[in-house]
Amino acid sequence: MPKQPHTTLSRRERQIMDILYQRGRATAAEIHEAIPDAPTYSAVRAKLRVLEEKGHIRHQEQDLRYIYLPTLPREKAKQSALRHMIETFFEGSTEQAVAALLDSSSARLSGKELDRLSQLIENARKTGA
Repeated sequence: MPKQPHTTLSRRERQIMDILYQRGRATAAEIHEAIPDAPTYSAVRAKLRVLEEKGHIRHQEQDLRYIYLPTLPREKAKQSALRHMIETFFEGSTEQAVAALLDSSSARLSGKELDRLSQLIENARKTGA
């Protein structure tokens, strides 16, 4: 049975996951090249082992190299991370999380984005009622 991914990631682990989600799959060397201000190659390999132990990635052997892939689709990983963030920082309150996001970014939201948010709220009202 596949291991359920552990949600807490370090900055470097998040960088590696971002690269894997962008590319879909990559070798340790490709990941090392893509990391800004990269640590040593062996440090990247160590992070890959940790991510695999946490259940976030898996590897396939191909031509004597390991190819690393995320274990969860990006959408599922985003939902899981979002749930974790809401539970950790907003006492489980979606309303508090949305309010914090709007407070910090309302000046940067376009009319189209605000309309989209209004539509999502309206849809939630209809389906929740």
